Amino acid sequence: MPQITVDYSGTLEDAFDRAGFARALHEATVGIATAKPEACKTQFRPSAHTAYGYEDPADHGHAIVHVTIGLLAGRSDETKARLTEAVLELLGEHIGEGGPRVHGSAEVRDLDPSYRKFDR
Repeated sequence: MPQITVDYSGTLEDAFDRAGFARALHEATVGIATAKPEACKTQFRPSAHTAYGYEDPADHGHAIVHVTIGLLAGRSDETKARLTEAVLELLGEHIGEGGPRVHGSAEVRDLDPSYRKFDR
């Protein structure tokens, strides 16, 4: 916990500073949601194919980024909203200019009570 997943259009591969984003996101998550730094884990999943509205999928004029943060239950809706706003601000700071138009979104959800983790 937190379990963070970043799904993004593969067309952003060269324009998205993923390492910088992850570090800044972990810092924001620790500060806003009172998570432990060593507990923050982020996976980046590039998508080979994304579509936006009625646009031709071959037109790479648009890119999509969606960030999902799973936290143990107990954070207020206000805390979750502050964290999603921070995510969107950080996306703007870590995606370079001059590429496709980026449509970013974020959500914070409670992890299911069945959540367990494994460390070796």
